[in-house]
Amino acid sequence: MAADSASRAALLRKIPSVDELLGRPLVAELSRRAGRALVLDVTRQVLAAVRAELSEAADPETFAEAASIESLERRIAREVEAWLTPLLRPVINATGVVLHTNLGRAPLSTEALDRLRDAAASYSNLEYDLATGARGKRDVHTGRLVSHLVGAEAAIVVNNNAAAVFLVLHALARGAEVIVSRGELIEIGDGFRIPDIMAASGVRLREVGTTNRTRLADYERAIGPDTRLLLRVHPSNFRVVGFTAQPSLEELVALGRRHGLPVYEDLGSGCLVDLAATGIDEPVARASCAAGVSVVSFSGDKLLGGPQAGIIAGNKDVVDRIRRNSLFRALRVDKLTIAAREATLRAYWRGVPDDVPALRMMRLPAEELEGRLTEFQVAESRGQVIGTLGFQIIGQYALLHSEGYTDFSFADAARELFLTRIESLAANHGVFRLWTQEHSPFWTHAGFQPAGAETLTRLPEAWNTGADEWLTLELKNEEAVTAALESKFAGFMDSEKQQTARVAGQARTLKTIITVVGFAVGILSIGFAIYLFVHRDPFAQ
Repeated sequence: MAADSASRAALLRKIPSVDELLGRPLVAELSRRAGRALVLDVTRQVLAAVRAELSEAADPETFAEAASIESLERRIAREVEAWLTPLLRPVINATGVVLHTNLGRAPLSTEALDRLRDAAASYSNLEYDLATGARGKRDVHTGRLVSHLVGAEAAIVVNNNAAAVFLVLHALARGAEVIVSRGELIEIGDGFRIPDIMAASGVRLREVGTTNRTRLADYERAIGPDTRLLLRVHPSNFRVVGFTAQPSLEELVALGRRHGLPVYEDLGSGCLVDLAATGIDEPVARASCAAGVSVVSFSGDKLLGGPQAGIIAGNKDVVDRIRRNSLFRALRVDKLTIAAREATLRAYWRGVPDDVPALRMMRLPAEELEGRLTEFQVAESRGQVIGTLGFQIIGQYALLHSEGYTDFSFADAARELFLTRIESLAANHGVFRLWTQEHSPFWTHAGFQPAGAETLTRLPEAWNTGADEWLTLELKNEEAVTAALESKFAGFMDSEKQQTARVAGQARTLKTIITVVGFAVGILSIGFAIYLFVHRDPFAQ
């Protein structure tokens, strides 16, 4: 026991000080890149953790390596790197699902990103009317486009469709009854249930019909003095098939008009163009407005392909009433969402929905998808994936991208494995240069350097996003390889010229021989003819 205490105390004394560690090359480099304050804080935390681990260890000698200055330096680097790595970062969507909720749903178009950057980097006329010089409303930037595209009189945007459902119900029927089919009391992701959102908005649910069959007469019998709204909910994530019945939207609208009740349809994912050709059977928002619904709502970040939003469109008096609700201000969107939303809607307005990445991906032919495949490296430990790294080759260049780890303590070991594999793949494919925007001390120590302006001219256009600084590693000297190829080609051409000259010379020699032989044969023929003439038989008839 005394020996263990003495050993433990000796190891604790050997632990380097904060200043010693801050002076180490790797830690000093991290201080320049991440700031001294963060590195100092991490260094203190690491030292405290090591001391605690050593104090509690059953066998303190096993911690001798962990307490060494080299080991502590690496541990500090891993911890700082974990702090520097954004928690929200790009990933590879290899699920086969274009609109994946857990992966952020629809990626934005280039135009939407440009508009978003412009709006973020400068002042704008968010709520200012440039024509009159007076205060304006932020709704106008997207309201007109939405109205035009879905055939509505007015439109507003809130932060998602759940908020849209809540706001419509609260504004049009708070404290009163809303009639909905029992088969439409759906639940979508993260526990969003129609009955719950109805209760939260202050309306009373009146369900009619059965799970699989609801008739128009069921709605009509349920209408009473407290009824304020007829609700139709589209079941976006499931289907009931077989013995089913449901009144058409036109029939429901006609019923509402007979009783002076507005009809509200929640379309869920929403769709502005017919996607039946791609196998997606979702109702188009314009069809609902054409059927005469008073108001419709749908998501702006699913099938529409823009940033997260809930779009509310319909009759002007109904939409204006919803907008006047005090909760609208709490649920409205900011200028960044409006900028990206407007750019996305303009793609539809111009008649080029394929400018919206989500729609373009849904319509891609299989042949084009095959051409976009990328190598994906995976590192495992004890049967569990601990790290991933994308690897894509274009011509003589390769891109390292989408680096991710389940535990950053394994990061450098996984990178070492990745680098070995990548160098082998690069050699097999004749790759000259590696590119990456994955910034970590490991890649710098592996030889990656910031790409200068001249080097960046060689970056393939497909990767040139204009984002973070590029790092590059030259595997083969491009100029030397090019010069060698040119030299070999020049030597080949010289050899071909010499061979051509030799063949031409041989052809001329052969031609001369043939001419001489022909001339000799001609002379012999003439001589033979003369001989026959001289020695002919004079009495021959």
